[in-house]
Parts: sequence; C-alpha cells; structure tokens
Amino acid sequence: MTKQDIIDQVSEATGLTKVETEAVMNGVMTAIIESLAKNEHVELRGFGTFSVKHRKPKKARNPRTGAPIFLPERNAPSFKPAKHMRERVNDTLTSN
Repeated sequence: MTKQDIIDQVSEATGLTKVETEAVMNGVMTAIIESLAKNEHVELRGFGTFSVKHRKPKKARNPRTGAPIFLPERNAPSFKPAKHMRERVNDTLTSN
C-alpha cells in the first residue's frame, strides 16, 4: 500500500477531497517527524508509539566484500505498535 492508496481510502471514507486528505496526511507526518527531531515521543493510542533510539558507534562488515567498516553513532527512529494493532495483525495472519 502506498501513501496515495491511503489518501484514496481516507478520502472515500471521510468525504474529504483527495487534496484536503493529502494536506492533512502531510501535516500529520510532518508533526511526527518534527517531534522525533526534537527527541520527543509520539503516542497514537490504538496505533503505536514513535520514538528515537540512540545507536552507539560500532565496527561492522560489508556483507558483500567482508571488508570492515565503521558505523558512526546515530539516532534511529523506532516504532512500537499498540497491543490492539499487534493482535489485529496476528489474527489476520492466523486466519489465512
């Protein structure tokens, strides 16, 4: 499913135009990204929690060549799904 597919579905369900729906969706995504950039948690009840995890620098290997490489320290966005979402996804997978 792509962003445009989501916009189409939400537009049909809400009666908003696709342009309005896309503007809302872009606003929500921008708000989440800006909050994560400030190292804040974003909690959407029933959906999940977005947060930022700090990764320490480490040595690794290039899987293709086997050559050692250095990965610098960095922050990585993280998502933890809500219990309801996990249960719904698992129910769908087990019923197939």
